[in-house]
Amino acid sequence: MVKCRLINNSEYRLEEREKLSASLRISESVPHVMLKTCNRTELYWGGGKVSDSIVRHIYRVASGLESSLIGERAIQGQIKQAYTEALGKYCLSGTLNRLFQSAMHTGKRVRTETKISEGAISHSQVTVDMLKQRGVDLRQKIIGIIGINKLTEDILKYLSSQGAMNVLLSNRNFEKARIMASQYSATAMNLEHKKVIIGLADVLICATSAPHTIVSREDIAEGKELLIFDLAFPRDVAESVKELQRVELMNLDDVEAFAVENIALRKNEIYRAQQIVEEEIDKFYQWLSYAEKVATA
Repeated sequence: MVKCRLINNSEYRLEEREKLSASLRISESVPHVMLKTCNRTELYWGGGKVSDSIVRHIYRVASGLESSLIGERAIQGQIKQAYTEALGKYCLSGTLNRLFQSAMHTGKRVRTETKISEGAISHSQVTVDMLKQRGVDLRQKIIGIIGINKLTEDILKYLSSQGAMNVLLSNRNFEKARIMASQYSATAMNLEHKKVIIGLADVLICATSAPHTIVSREDIAEGKELLIFDLAFPRDVAESVKELQRVELMNLDDVEAFAVENIALRKNEIYRAQQIVEEEIDKFYQWLSYAEKVATA
């Protein structure tokens, strides 16, 4: 029997997901797929029969229908990475293999045959929109970015296109920061100097993969005016930072709440995406029924 454990944004807030995700474990001897994103930690294992709820869920996840930012594209790559990593470690059951392969196929169909991802929002795009809304003068302000990944690179591309002149880029691996900084006219700084970066920055964007906070209240000088976007999961910035009077801290929940109104623009595409999911679920059960007959023949 295929089983799963789900910790996602539809049932738990950011703080709860952090605590629960840290405790989600399975023996390394058990073949499994572990899907981790900023909105979910999902564990799949076992073989044989699989419940409709599990099939429907992973198909909807792959299609972007379960994302806070509906239609976002990143989830496809995240599922592929999780599945590929599992294949490299284990001999997965036939059902689990088919489940993930067909889920990825469903996600591809949805994005090919609908416009659900047309103008779709990503966390990087929403962050940029929030900067625009606040009238941040990118040519004059100093932007600090901590973390090197696809999300921060997308933000860097935008900042560069808008003529941002003062971008400080830092990462635990300084060489990665140096290479990316050279591509976007930014200045690479060692993470050991984070207090200097914070002290200089007008806007701070954090998106590391660290398992713990890297920016504490003590890292920010009293009276410092600072706008912070914490796009990491688990969070990079301590909640106590909000207590500082001139600091505005935005986390993933805040960014996603800002984006909700854009979802309404794609309602018709959501309906078509759901139809495709149902079609692919039928195909999966046809395969499963045939596989069971062959196994018992």
